[in-house]
Amino acid sequence: MNALKVILDGVIKRNPTFVLILGMCPTLGTTSSALTGLSMGLATLFVLICSNAAISAIKNIVPDKVRIPVFIVVIASFVTILQMAMQAWVPALYAALGIFIPLIVVNCILLGRAEAFASKNSVWLSVCDGIGCGVGFTLALTVIGAVRELLGTGAIFGMQLYNADFGALIFVLAPGAFIVLGFLIALFNRFKTTE
Repeated sequence: MNALKVILDGVIKRNPTFVLILGMCPTLGTTSSALTGLSMGLATLFVLICSNAAISAIKNIVPDKVRIPVFIVVIASFVTILQMAMQAWVPALYAALGIFIPLIVVNCILLGRAEAFASKNSVWLSVCDGIGCGVGFTLALTVIGAVRELLGTGAIFGMQLYNADFGALIFVLAPGAFIVLGFLIALFNRFKTTE
């Protein structure tokens, strides 16, 4: 299996947000701006790469009866490391993401990739799968956050592009997340099928 193909499949063919429709809780909850979407995506990317590598490395010594609990403990360990690092070095960002950082443990993307890919492939390919799915998730969250921020406040990454008075408040609120997500899923899948 080609490493580049595994990465590209994770970004395009198995995009967690736009194709597999996984991880909707952080997708809808943290994408009110491009920065929070990017930050949540990068946090998930870190945990996905590390947990895929660790699970692939220990897959042969873990009994089948306790496989899922072991996977959850591995994922939770990396989330705890991430949480402590964010609290220490970027407390404002940690506060902005709030409860969604500890909830990475139960994100179905991580457990799904651990079960479907990392438990069956080499460490290198599992890392590549983590990179692909993590980058796909990060790009999706960043795009959703950028669209919501632009339409709702007239800014992207905090840079004001037009007067905020012309923004539509709905895009900053929860219904805006559903609207933007729905349109972007349709758009992504339309272009994906024409290839």
